[in-house]
Amino acid sequence: MKIVAAVSGFVGRTFAFWVLAFSVAAYFAPAVFKPAAPYIVWLLGLVMFGMGLTIAPADFVEVARRPREVALGVLAQYTVMPFVAFALARMVAMPPEIAAGVILVGCCPGGTASNVMTYLAKGDVALSVSLTTVSTLLAPLATPFLVWLFASQYLPVDAAAMLLSIAKVVVLPLALGAAVKTWLPRLTERLVPALPLVSVAGIVVIIAAIIAVNQAKLAQSGLLVIAVVAAHNGFGLLLGYGAGRVSGMGESQRRTLAIEVGMQNSGLGAALAQAHFSPVAAVPSAVFSVWHNISGSALAAWFRRH
Repeated sequence: MKIVAAVSGFVGRTFAFWVLAFSVAAYFAPAVFKPAAPYIVWLLGLVMFGMGLTIAPADFVEVARRPREVALGVLAQYTVMPFVAFALARMVAMPPEIAAGVILVGCCPGGTASNVMTYLAKGDVALSVSLTTVSTLLAPLATPFLVWLFASQYLPVDAAAMLLSIAKVVVLPLALGAAVKTWLPRLTERLVPALPLVSVAGIVVIIAAIIAVNQAKLAQSGLLVIAVVAAHNGFGLLLGYGAGRVSGMGESQRRTLAIEVGMQNSGLGAALAQAHFSPVAAVPSAVFSVWHNISGSALAAWFRRH
């Protein structure tokens, strides 16, 4: 078990490398990863189950202890990224599927990798975990509504069906994970050391499958998508930090907010795009997953040095 924990910890710390390596592999050898595409929803459910195993009462105590900071963080999460995505979709000429995909990933909750990046950035880890948990629990209502509000002019949006999908792929696995932690604590203790390995593997396979399926489209419009995603992520990081500064938060909380706002649950975005729009609409989420791990790691390293 110590070996598993050591390997799992190493993989978790080098998450960005594995995402990038497998994304490149999927682009140049798509046939290897295409068979994983039908299992994207199940893989994301597994990742969410793992997150459920880590949810503790302390996360909600933190919400009660600092309701203002949590509320401001969640508000920034669900306003900055959707508005920036919509603005980019309006300003940059792109196919409707790509525009809808950019907006979709912008309307997703914070990603679990943000907790690791916050730790590396010497941010407020307790606040980061609380923001990720609360934004994820609000996703079944917030994400479909925001996608309908901003993306319906590009593609038809069935908000009710999207709500049901998020409930199945996010809320149910989270609840199951929390139940296992509550009722089977010994089993949970044995599973937790392997969770970073499982989570990284799940996200990496999801992103690789999306890239493999859309390899031809990426070859045609990959630079455009990368540019839009980089701008989206960059504005999210900058405006998240700015929101913390304007609201009077301390430096560690500003760093946390920057990372929480700028890093999205792109795995969820990819799964929803695949299920409700088209494989092409999942491309921005796949590219976002690669890019935000690179930019998040770079920002965390800069914060750590300063």
